[in-house]
Amino acid sequence: MRIIGGEFKGRSIQVAKNLPARPTTDFAREALFNVLNNSYHFEGRSVLDLFAGTGLIGLEFLSRGASSLVSVDFHQNCIKHLRQLSRSFESDWTVLRKNVFSFVPNCKVGFDFIFADPPYDNPKLKDIPTLILKNETILNKNGLLILEHSKRDIFSEHINFVETRKYGNVNFSFFRK
Repeated sequence: MRIIGGEFKGRSIQVAKNLPARPTTDFAREALFNVLNNSYHFEGRSVLDLFAGTGLIGLEFLSRGASSLVSVDFHQNCIKHLRQLSRSFESDWTVLRKNVFSFVPNCKVGFDFIFADPPYDNPKLKDIPTLILKNETILNKNGLLILEHSKRDIFSEHINFVETRKYGNVNFSFFRK
């Protein structure tokens, strides 16, 4: 896997085979960041990466100038991978081993971007936008929540829904406060 844009563009990232993660494809990541680049500046912005897995999405934000990144995952192999990876980048990158569903309601820190990439078969996937947006401090004013999900999940009826972008089997739904 490689970083597709910004300061670290082209840098190859080795992803361990024992990770229970489904890395977002280069094609989908590139498309997502093309959309984001047209509307947002990343410099000085804070990012929360939920279900961080391989860490590639968070790295794309850091590579484009985000000032800080918090990666949250529960699986020990993902945490080990993320911590090793974070040491190879000189960035404000915090890795937390937490259950996302208990972390989010108790988080007192605000972020400009929240990216969530839960397992597509997670029975609580549909609840994630509401869980995040119910916490009044976690998403900063004018912040953006991006949820990666399969095509079978539809969020257009959610009160905070903005749009969905589809790239092959990958869907990104966007939400605002």
